[in-house]
Amino acid sequence: MQTKENIYSLLSEIPDPEIPVISIVELGVIRDVKFADDKTIEITITPTYSGCPAMKQMEDDVRKKLLVNGFETVKIKTVYNPAWTTDWLSQEAKLKLQKYGIAPPEESTSDKSFLTGKTKNITCPRCKSTKTHLVSQFGSTACKALYKCDECLEAFDYFKCI
Repeated sequence: MQTKENIYSLLSEIPDPEIPVISIVELGVIRDVKFADDKTIEITITPTYSGCPAMKQMEDDVRKKLLVNGFETVKIKTVYNPAWTTDWLSQEAKLKLQKYGIAPPEESTSDKSFLTGKTKNITCPRCKSTKTHLVSQFGSTACKALYKCDECLEAFDYFKCI
């Protein structure tokens, strides 16, 4: 018999389609797991933002993983409330992002600097310098901003606080 913990473990093997160094569980997209019966499971997910292009891929990956592991029916329920937040990223995920070359969110969602147009220096994930500057509010995906380090001169994505 599968348990909720087993399902979370299976789902933690699914990488984020846009940032493969972290799983969709570490990202905080998987919100709940419910068993309807031994062969039917319902997974509740919350997109990182309402227009996230990776959600279809995440849904397909979840469905495939669970079908391969014995479930005949997989229902995926998308919820938008509460809205996803970078506060749901695990500390381990933030460290993985940094090692991968993406600066993780440095603050909680109480940081509203992106909304007010103020920029701040973000720590470079490569050389750890705080002498950085914003190049673009949008990086490789809409949930990231593009920064450049003034020390090592490398460009890098910053996962915005949402």
